Amino acid sequence: MTSFAPIVGEMPRALILGSMPGIESLRAKEYYAHPRNSFWRILGDLELCDPLATYALRTASLARNGVALWDVLAACEREGSLDASIVRETERANDIRSLLAQHPTIRAIYFNGAKAEQAFCKHIVSGLPADRRGSYILKRLPSTSPAHAIPYSRKLHAWRIVLQHLEAKA
Repeated sequence: MTSFAPIVGEMPRALILGSMPGIESLRAKEYYAHPRNSFWRILGDLELCDPLATYALRTASLARNGVALWDVLAACEREGSLDASIVRETERANDIRSLLAQHPTIRAIYFNGAKAEQAFCKHIVSGLPADRRGSYILKRLPSTSPAHAIPYSRKLHAWRIVLQHLEAKA
């Protein structure tokens, strides 16, 4: 499996990282395409995009609002869509270090679930420049996947931190 290119606007302030797109997303060639994934609904409730708009309009709205989107993993082997099924030995990371170097306005990195955070720590952190390593806000958020069965209200409440950072830097 291979992931998608990043979605990045001119002045991103926050980067949301997933682990690897699921089967529905890979088929649709769109981030968070599974109809029960709450990612777009949450970002809609945060007024960062219209969750009912076309994919192109949703992603353009994120970029305009200072939110970049990517996955930690560029490629891996996995049966199905669950992060738990990713074969660790096959993980290959995206070049997030270069993305961060090209976009120094990114100050916060949010992980969509535990696997994204674990893969970032495993593959990316040690390669960050020492002078920048401690300058990022790093925060794991509850996965928007339908497999992460906590109430929507709890997910939304936790994801509000993304807005706080964007408003503080606006």
